Amino acid sequence: MTERVVLAYSGGLDTSVAIGWLGQETGAEVIAVAVDVGQGGEDMDEVRKRALACGAVESIVVDAKDEFADEYCLPAVRANALYQDRYPLVSALSRPLIVKHLVEAATYHGATTVSHGCTGKGNDQVRFEVGAKALAPELKVIAPVRDYAWTREKAIAYAEEHDLPIDVTKKSPYSIDQNVWGRAVETGFLEDIWNGPIEDLYSYTSDPAQQRDADEVVIAFEAGAPVAIDGKPVTMLQAIQQLNVRAGAQGVGRIDMVEDRLVGIKSREIYEAPGAMALIAAHMELENVTVERELARFKRGVDQRWGELAYDGLWFSPLKQSLDAFVMKSQEAVTGEVRMTLHAGKATVTGRRSATSLYDFNLATYDEGDTFDQSMAKGFIEIFGMSSTLANKRDQSLAGE
Repeated sequence: MTERVVLAYSGGLDTSVAIGWLGQETGAEVIAVAVDVGQGGEDMDEVRKRALACGAVESIVVDAKDEFADEYCLPAVRANALYQDRYPLVSALSRPLIVKHLVEAATYHGATTVSHGCTGKGNDQVRFEVGAKALAPELKVIAPVRDYAWTREKAIAYAEEHDLPIDVTKKSPYSIDQNVWGRAVETGFLEDIWNGPIEDLYSYTSDPAQQRDADEVVIAFEAGAPVAIDGKPVTMLQAIQQLNVRAGAQGVGRIDMVEDRLVGIKSREIYEAPGAMALIAAHMELENVTVERELARFKRGVDQRWGELAYDGLWFSPLKQSLDAFVMKSQEAVTGEVRMTLHAGKATVTGRRSATSLYDFNLATYDEGDTFDQSMAKGFIEIFGMSSTLANKRDQSLAGE
């Protein structure tokens, strides 16, 4: 039986060239797998046909938009996942989903190898390969761009020589990755971190400095999941899509940051994630209302670690799976509504209500109806500070000797 390679196929130059090159170098049949995670911009049926025209024996397009939203973006909302407190894991969340479908295709078609178009400087190579090894340790991996110094110039020459049906002349100055959760832009003039971003970089968001009326939105959650917008039921995918439009129109979700890549270098990235940032902001505020103090304090550390694991490509790791269980348990009471004003690049919470709220008006108020017994506070302070008081008395005594 002829060997088979399953290639993560984007439809672009590098992965289109990789189809023929992999067949030529390995003698294997190449099966192209393109996963639709809401990246938009191109007809996925055209992507499928292009892979066949480039020499794939089979071209598979998976509509995974709902799966991506429900099984990857929703857990990220519940974990308030912001790598380095800013990045909502735009690309990182899609990689384990793509890996899952690569491995499933490899199993179904009897392939021994999977392949991707990542370079040796980025995070995605780790996400693809660690994920694939976790799900199917027996699979081999080939990364032509990284392993064989496959440059753009070589790819263009190969495409021209083999008359491949792809545009090899148009080159964006940026490297762009996008899906329904957001958009990531890097390289080009952005590699000089003193250079400010320009409006041409953005696609999901409008200029936040433009004059426009504010947009008020009410997001309803059940157990940490968005279930309605302005009273109308939505799926997770619909919630992201609707807020991408509404928050994006207000310039919400623009991020310009220098981040720590897993491979040890720092990288300047421009992100747009209007729906993601609005949903996470609303969810965090509802947690403030419904999650008990000690659980909330501990969860903040869990959230940070969850985001790091997802960023680092350890989606299928035992620790990530265990943290998932903790996060899910913490969401049992995270039900209610959050009102937000979307305006001038900000998603600002202006109201919150919940049947499972831990906010007690009568305990919080300083006006009539106050039920808080302030006489208990003095004794509480004495006991709470006792260990610190004793230690400081000892240290002062020792210092005086």
